[in-house]
Amino acid sequence: MAMRPGENPSNGGSGPVDAIQKDSSRPQPSLTELRTLMQARRAEAIQAWRSHLRPDTLLSTLRRIADETLRSLLKIHPLPAGACAAAVGGYGRGELYPGSDLDILILLECAPDAAARERIEALVAALWDIGLEPGLSVRTLEQCRHEATADITVQTSLLEARWLAGGRTLFRRFREQMQRDLDPRDFYLAKRTEMQQRHARHQDTPYALEPNCKEAPGGLRDLQVLLWLARAAGLGTTWRAVARTDLLTSAEFRALRRAEQAFKRLRIELHLLAGRREDRVLFDLQPRLARVYGFVDQPHRRAGELLMQRYYWAARVVCQVNRLLMLALEEHLFPRPQDKAAALDDDFCVRRGRLALVREDAFERKPSLLLKVFLVTQQHPELQGMAAGTLRAMWHARLRIDRAFRDDPVNRQLFLQILRQPRGIVHALRDMTMWNILPRYLPPFRRIVGQMQHDLFHAYTVDQHILMVVRNLRRFTMPEHAQEYPLASQLIADLDDHWLLYIAALFHDIAKGRGGDHSQLGAAEVRRFARHHALPRESVELLDFLVREHLTLSQVAQKRDLSDPRVIHEFAARVGSRRRLAALYLLTVADIRGTSPKVWNSWKGKLLEDLYHRTLAALGGEQPDTRTILALRKDAAAAEIRRMGLRDESRDAFWSQLDVAYFLRHDANEIAWHTRHLYHCFQGPDPVVRARVLGQSEALQVLAYAPDRPDLFMDICTYFDRHGLSIQDARIHTTRQGWALDSFIVLLPEHDRDYRSHASLIEHELRASLTDRPAARRDAPAPHPGSRRSRAFPIMPSVTLQPDELGGNWRLSVTAADRVGLLHDLARVFARHDVSLKMAKIMTLGDRVEDVFVLDGSGLEHPRGQIQFERQVLEALGTACDTPPLLSSTTPTTALP
Repeated sequence: MAMRPGENPSNGGSGPVDAIQKDSSRPQPSLTELRTLMQARRAEAIQAWRSHLRPDTLLSTLRRIADETLRSLLKIHPLPAGACAAAVGGYGRGELYPGSDLDILILLECAPDAAARERIEALVAALWDIGLEPGLSVRTLEQCRHEATADITVQTSLLEARWLAGGRTLFRRFREQMQRDLDPRDFYLAKRTEMQQRHARHQDTPYALEPNCKEAPGGLRDLQVLLWLARAAGLGTTWRAVARTDLLTSAEFRALRRAEQAFKRLRIELHLLAGRREDRVLFDLQPRLARVYGFVDQPHRRAGELLMQRYYWAARVVCQVNRLLMLALEEHLFPRPQDKAAALDDDFCVRRGRLALVREDAFERKPSLLLKVFLVTQQHPELQGMAAGTLRAMWHARLRIDRAFRDDPVNRQLFLQILRQPRGIVHALRDMTMWNILPRYLPPFRRIVGQMQHDLFHAYTVDQHILMVVRNLRRFTMPEHAQEYPLASQLIADLDDHWLLYIAALFHDIAKGRGGDHSQLGAAEVRRFARHHALPRESVELLDFLVREHLTLSQVAQKRDLSDPRVIHEFAARVGSRRRLAALYLLTVADIRGTSPKVWNSWKGKLLEDLYHRTLAALGGEQPDTRTILALRKDAAAAEIRRMGLRDESRDAFWSQLDVAYFLRHDANEIAWHTRHLYHCFQGPDPVVRARVLGQSEALQVLAYAPDRPDLFMDICTYFDRHGLSIQDARIHTTRQGWALDSFIVLLPEHDRDYRSHASLIEHELRASLTDRPAARRDAPAPHPGSRRSRAFPIMPSVTLQPDELGGNWRLSVTAADRVGLLHDLARVFARHDVSLKMAKIMTLGDRVEDVFVLDGSGLEHPRGQIQFERQVLEALGTACDTPPLLSSTTPTTALP
């Protein structure tokens, strides 16, 4: 709380610093003594914190210690004549966290001269010497006014100024001027815009897996904004004062205070654990925080997950109260003289452009309105949302949603109508989640609210991921997104009852965290829902299929050889119909794009699209055998080569060195590209490297042609790793002359989109690397510990080695945390066992890799050699983390997006 001029700046206390202040006869302490005294008092306060766990007590104690230390320091390094020192920002508010710096304003009568600057510089140096990290600003009164006018953040900080030392008259003039310059309406609009921008920087969700407890939506800053606005509007400077107005009910006040204290304690614990100012609930801090709070691991739930669910509960309460009070403050600050309500029906009306209730007890009298209110909002796009009174009444009536409510046929139809609307579905579902309507209507959904996902590629909690998938599906229906999702937009426009996809999205991950196969458990839940809501049999079957198989298309596209007709026909048989294929494609794309911004890339999109088209052809009755595919592909490639101006004789000479497997594993365009660059030099003697950009700067395709040797793949991987290039696909082929013809799809490092420049660089450098083999060996990537997230939540590396379907080859599947040099280490194992690589499907999911390699080699012919090979592969994977590896004889269960 800011002090008024004339008040005693000390809040009492009788510590060593107080004694120093009160006894003027004693000599001034040295900087070393001040530092020692301050550190001792801080340590004593933090030790006392462990016994009472009252955040406000610790914050005010640390603030008082800083005040008294600073005042003692000012006796050694006094302020310039006429100046005053004021605490601003959080320090001015009276809250000092263990790792926070001191926001101090040195207020001057006029611009400082050389002597004043020298005094201030000495003070700043002394502050650092004794261990107080100052955020210092030196301004005159006019400069304060100018800065406050230009920057709302500065204005807010200055409004919380608290006198520390020096001229009281100057400080009084400053406070009075800041108050005169404050326009409550302008301040509200500026803070609302600032809050919206801050929320956007945190993806507009409080449910990030590593949230910032201060700045993210639902964090401490949202509470501070409300108090700043209430103060500007003259409604009070504390929550108790605001609660005495009609803006906040007693129940809301209690919930808000609990959430505020929870966030303050969390921020204190973060600072203490990190040993510095740290406001992010980082993965590596979550287990330690859980122990501090007394959480313990449970079956299928880590202690850290339980802690974070508590966090999300508090964040949701803050979001709810923030929205209520922002609307109430707007109505208070921008009143309308004639606020007549326009009736919509017997239950709802429009007031100030927002949906309001005709009667305050409407939800209590008619519980079905708890769903209808969202439907009405969707059906009236002219509305600006719901009024504060409507939201408040809905929040307090949420407990009316019970089994009887869910069994009511009227409510079931209302819920389905919400999903069938042409607009507002995502907004409605997000609000229903925020106000605890959806979790109460769908009990299985309630179990995954705030559920963490430690699979190294999801960026959101399960419930928020589900809502992101629904959002992505909705975007497929919007013309403004048609260019971004051309195939998806086309498919959803032709899909009957596409609203069923929203139900599939709601249930596809709803069984996460229960143990077992969440796809099968989720399928059972969606069947129960569909029958409960009287959906037709064919709709029930489609929903069951989508939830049960929602991982299949991604797994086949990213882990199987799509050039193999048997793979396509097996998948087509599993899908069964064009309608199911289209629906599964749409759900898969929406699902992957809803996991994390880092997981989706255009190459994954191309793989999914290729699988869709090839499966569609198979479902349409096309049953081409290998010979037909081979002939068609050669004809198409030959036609393209002729358009390049190459003679058939030149082409045939090169093609004579290639076998059937090459033509089956490369499409016509790739074959033509290879032929164009190799037909005249395929007999050597020098390596050839070519690179080209795919699509609209979506990926790079790299051709490497060199004499084959066991460690060639290792050397190529070394080059890619060293340059931060992520391998997405590798096709390895050896010509009849013993030359390797390898093709790779690689992605540039994140935020680097200059693919064309990199294509030229790769052609030059990789060719030189393959020519100078010792140089490549010396440049092997150094061991890397993996990402911070993979270290905090390590996954158990697993290996599966199985005979390929046709025999002769082997299929190696590996799962591990991603790290620099991982492929290089695997390639070294391949070379050590004289194993040649035929094909690689590289799938990177955030910080997790799930790769498949097709291998051949005499070292795998005997069981003993297979076991040794598997164990060395596990050793290579195990260097990514400290988790012991897992040797598996069957394909491991995965949780792909």
